[in-house]
Amino acid sequence: MADRSDPLPPAAQSGPQPALPAALAGRSIVLVGLMGAGKSSVGRRLALRLGLPFTDADDEIEAEAGRSIPEIFALDGEAVFRTGERRVIARLLDGAPRVLATGGGAFIDPETRAHIRARGVSVWLRADLDVLVRRCQRRRNRPLLKDGDPRATLERLMDERHPVYGEADCVVESGNGPHEAVVEAIVCALRGIRPAAAADLAAASGGARTAGP
Repeated sequence: MADRSDPLPPAAQSGPQPALPAALAGRSIVLVGLMGAGKSSVGRRLALRLGLPFTDADDEIEAEAGRSIPEIFALDGEAVFRTGERRVIARLLDGAPRVLATGGGAFIDPETRAHIRARGVSVWLRADLDVLVRRCQRRRNRPLLKDGDPRATLERLMDERHPVYGEADCVVESGNGPHEAVVEAIVCALRGIRPAAAADLAAASGGARTAGP
């Protein structure tokens, strides 16, 4: 998932600038959304902005499995991948607070979604179809886009997944502008989570919302 060829700008390299309200202390910030939404690129910048470590869940899944995600899909199937994804994300969320970028299907899994609600604050990076298609064309290693028309597949995934992504605690648009603007929008959204709402996030069955789909 991570785009290591995407360098951080000088402003993002200037050091941490903690900006989270105390009510959210101890919780991970979990970025969710479709492939191409910018979760890894934005996540690395957001982590620097907040003074938190960044973790890409897909990288952790590959490290645990000892093979790439396309290889897991090809050799073991999507069900095996989702089981590993569920296990890895639970482990990461049970650890120290971090900014966590997740794969497009992670938040769709009910068990993973409940764990995110219990241990983190979810942020949906929402992008329109044209943006997703353009960004996904830059990489050829996305298993769900390997066969058929990528645009049609992404459009179908939007129809299927957007209602579930809409359950995220915050919704931030990820469009054609600079990643730094998305980071600032996330920080503003997180500041808008009230202390009482943040406390409610401790229950796996609940979740504060600061923006609608």
